[in-house]
Amino acid sequence: MNPPLVEVERLCKRFVKPLDLAARLARRLGADVAEEVVHAVDEVSLAVREGEVVGVVGESGCGKSTLGRMVAGILPPTSGAVRYRGRESAGLKVQMIFQDPFASLNPRMRVADIVGEAPLVHGIVPKEQLDGYVGELLARCGLDPSYQRRYPHQFSGGQRARIGIARALAVKPEFLVCDEAVAALDVSIQAQILNLFMELRRALGLTYLFISHDLGVVEHLSDRVVIMYLGRVVESAESERIFGAPNHPYTQALLRQVPRLETRKTAFQPIVGEIPSPLAPPAGCHFHPRCPQAMPRCRAEAPRLREIAPGHLSACHLNDG
Repeated sequence: MNPPLVEVERLCKRFVKPLDLAARLARRLGADVAEEVVHAVDEVSLAVREGEVVGVVGESGCGKSTLGRMVAGILPPTSGAVRYRGRESAGLKVQMIFQDPFASLNPRMRVADIVGEAPLVHGIVPKEQLDGYVGELLARCGLDPSYQRRYPHQFSGGQRARIGIARALAVKPEFLVCDEAVAALDVSIQAQILNLFMELRRALGLTYLFISHDLGVVEHLSDRVVIMYLGRVVESAESERIFGAPNHPYTQALLRQVPRLETRKTAFQPIVGEIPSPLAPPAGCHFHPRCPQAMPRCRAEAPRLREIAPGHLSACHLNDG
């Protein structure tokens, strides 16, 4: 086994909303007023090996995008560490591709500047070779090199997604964090972009952390899958095992919602209840208010993420029986 390219150790992120003046005065007068703290990511540990595609899955609000931003170095963690080849600084070797291919592109900049600015600033390519370099990146991502004089609004959603990928590749990264990178696209365009990701992986030897709420996309793309719920990892295993023999009740509930040919006459039922607020996560196992198999222990004690089979981790008290 190769050593991890990226290693995340006990990563936490808390977003604190300070009290305004009125709330501070109210607290001085004896009111029970406290700062609001969002528990976005809670003690997450995982490792991504070189050449691997790791999918991160969970409902909206589970903390997967916040995790991706910390891995990419965009957000500082509250505690814990992110290591790249054993070091806590990855530099340009980790890049991020964002969900909205329009909002993440500066509408006042031409494609040549959007893609070419970073490699020029960091000395990756000299100015006299920049046009050719940008043209090569656009061509690799399936765009006509002559488009580099255009602005983002002159492209379709799929083309803008390709520009975002070209911008990430411009600094020659080894690791890409893809945050819902195809969620905003039509299904037919999604397939084209996913095929592009796989082609780039083979051609450039890239490693991906692929964040998505779409289990079908993750199953198609990922070697290994990490399931998150309310800031915590609840299960992690190779893709075939997650989709073939899920262990955690939350993973099982998610997979029951994936349309399959063999279940085309099934009446699908959503997971009971709503995901709790990260402002006040439940005690014990965060999933227990929605879990049909919850026990008294689940309400009081958080289950430990542990290995239940080679390479298969799960955080559920049912595994202790």
